[in-house]
Amino acid sequence: MVRSASRRLSPVVLLLLLLLLPLGAGDSLPTESRFRNSCIQARRKCQADPTCKAAYHHLGSCTSSLSTPLPLEGSSFPADCLEAAEKLRNSSLMGCTCHRRMKNQATCLDIYWTIHPARSIGDYELDVSPYEDPVTRKPWKMNLSKLDILKPDSDLCLKFAMLCTLNEKCDRLRKGYGEACSGHRCQRQVCLGQLRSFFERASEPLAQGLLLCPCLPTDRSCGDRRRNTIAPSCALPTEAPNCLDLQRFCFTDPLCRSRLVDFQTHCHPMDILGTCATEQSRCLRAYLGLIGTAMTPNFISNINTSVALSCTCRGSGNLQEECEGLERSFSHNPCLMEAIAAKMRYHSQLFSQDWEEATFSVMEQKKNSALRPQPWMPFIFSCTFTLILLWSL
Repeated sequence: MVRSASRRLSPVVLLLLLLLLPLGAGDSLPTESRFRNSCIQARRKCQADPTCKAAYHHLGSCTSSLSTPLPLEGSSFPADCLEAAEKLRNSSLMGCTCHRRMKNQATCLDIYWTIHPARSIGDYELDVSPYEDPVTRKPWKMNLSKLDILKPDSDLCLKFAMLCTLNEKCDRLRKGYGEACSGHRCQRQVCLGQLRSFFERASEPLAQGLLLCPCLPTDRSCGDRRRNTIAPSCALPTEAPNCLDLQRFCFTDPLCRSRLVDFQTHCHPMDILGTCATEQSRCLRAYLGLIGTAMTPNFISNINTSVALSCTCRGSGNLQEECEGLERSFSHNPCLMEAIAAKMRYHSQLFSQDWEEATFSVMEQKKNSALRPQPWMPFIFSCTFTLILLWSL
């Protein structure tokens, strides 16, 4: 009887599995278990293998002894460290990644950069972003008609500020960095930490709306609001350091290093024509990820959308060209400039309709996408029908 009952339940279980599997691709917040191979998971696997565990700990002692992270070169790394790195070449650690919104992000990034020398054995390869962000598209549920308390001709930066105020989480996070970055209370490191928290945890559409709101060139108040989103008087250094010194300081911090490498990975023009390495959404996410680090960029004025680091290339000596290249990767980066311009055009279009219509169109687009027949549906129904037929025979 038990065997018969088990057979009766099997098609039901299979049917449920077939029907529920597609639902796993939803828009819930990413967790460690959803990552393809997080560095925390990879280290856990490594520690279960005595050889891998010993090599990892030895390599960790090698990298921690370096005052500044450097590419692996034959003369700069002791032979025993090279041997430890070689032993990790085939481990799960080699392909591990992190996520900027994951728990224990600092631990994950520390693991990533600890085993980085193992990736650099032989020919020097450029740093690759440690971040692997699952694609999640959450519908924006903000009702734009709530903005009717503002004047119809209010600038878009004010409208996005109001949308953030009307969202409990966005408002709380914004007040957090507003208080930490206020002039009389300014403690730069606390301010930077609160800024990172906002751009990591606030809804991405609202965070991008606050920083990338379009302004008319003649609307100075709108431009001021946009530029002051990251509280430049507190978040940026009072005296501009040399850009290469700023980069070296950034590379001593796993988080800052990761955000800078992520930016260089996703906002990098691949040729003289300005062909970009990845899509604009990843470039913008990487750009916003730098805010709150030592490499925090900002708009240089309230009349245009040019951005720059708060540093200078004066006194660079024979590294002048390298320094100017780093500076131009922000101030004259076609991939970043076009990504910012495209997002601002989108924000303008969003508010170009009546507010109720604009809200409906955003939500309707998501709804239609969800209801659109998917290519896997016929296969699922076919499998289900076949299973039922076979069971009935």
